[in-house]
Amino acid sequence: MNAIDPQLYPAQLEAKQTRFKQTLEGLSFPEIEVFDSVPSQFRMRAEFRIWHEDGRAHYAMNRAGEKRPYIIDSFPIGGPLINKLMTPLIEAINAEPVLSQRLFTAEFLTTLSGEVLVTLIYHRPVDEVWQQAARQLQTDLNIMVIGRSRKQKVVLERDYVLEKLTVDGREYLYQQVESGFTQPNAEVNQKMLSWASSCCAIENNSAENNDLLELYCGNGNFTAVLAQHFKSVLATEISKISVRSAETNFTHNKVDNVTVVRMSSEEFTQALNGERPFRRLKDIDLDSYNFSTIFVDPPRAGLDDGTLELARRFDTILYVSCNPETLRANLDSLTETHEIVRTAIFDQFPWTDHLESGVLLKRR
Repeated sequence: MNAIDPQLYPAQLEAKQTRFKQTLEGLSFPEIEVFDSVPSQFRMRAEFRIWHEDGRAHYAMNRAGEKRPYIIDSFPIGGPLINKLMTPLIEAINAEPVLSQRLFTAEFLTTLSGEVLVTLIYHRPVDEVWQQAARQLQTDLNIMVIGRSRKQKVVLERDYVLEKLTVDGREYLYQQVESGFTQPNAEVNQKMLSWASSCCAIENNSAENNDLLELYCGNGNFTAVLAQHFKSVLATEISKISVRSAETNFTHNKVDNVTVVRMSSEEFTQALNGERPFRRLKDIDLDSYNFSTIFVDPPRAGLDDGTLELARRFDTILYVSCNPETLRANLDSLTETHEIVRTAIFDQFPWTDHLESGVLLKRR
């Protein structure tokens, strides 16, 4: 992979900020708060194709539109642990035929806390002989290893890492599961969490009577931090894996005022509107909540029409977006009833066009 020139980073971040302003053109919004990234070694996750050539396995990647991959020996945007382990891992794999035979993908999941989980994916079953070699690999490199093949998953130690994030001087512990979604840039994630927390602290000075509704809570990344500003939190998430991780993370962080429901935003909107009952809500009294704020962090498609109408019923809307285009489309609707009081961008993905952003809206 090509080297990264850190001197070019400020210009690319400025260009992103300019494009974001252009995307919001026509709307009234305050000065954009900009949260940068380190220009290299920022990505905590990575997935590499394994290419076999001249009797050896190599890391490889594909250029857009090209079928044949190109071999790489470094990954400048990968986090420090990824760069530290790439060479010794591939050397160990090549030294042991049972580890390299028909291997076609290697995935890294790393943390700021120092944990590393490597998933090796094969075009053949992973058997007892593989497990013995993989356990030695774990010991030699001080990592955790998972083996996968078709309809098979072999976990040698555990299928998650424990990440430690520091937000406003407080440490949070998060279980991050191998197959679950996590924010790829941990340092910028900490900045996002701090910004979102400040929005809720400012808008909700007294937590005695105010509750938070969070849609798309994932593994509780934001929830664990935001819960301190509210009497109670009701959060929704559709993924079973993420719901289990969220509940684990609330326990880790001694957060006891959150209830998670496994529902889509569309289903929850129907429930809140009284359109249909849901068995998953049978033990939850929706009328007992005094929601003051809604927090949404939707997928790239943004909010559907029903969820938009739901959001407009709240005095405060906190919206974190991974797609400025769908954010703008949603803001065209939300600003009919609310005004934008804070805006921010978070450069989770330097050297790409992707951009995370945040908007805080208050009822007019």
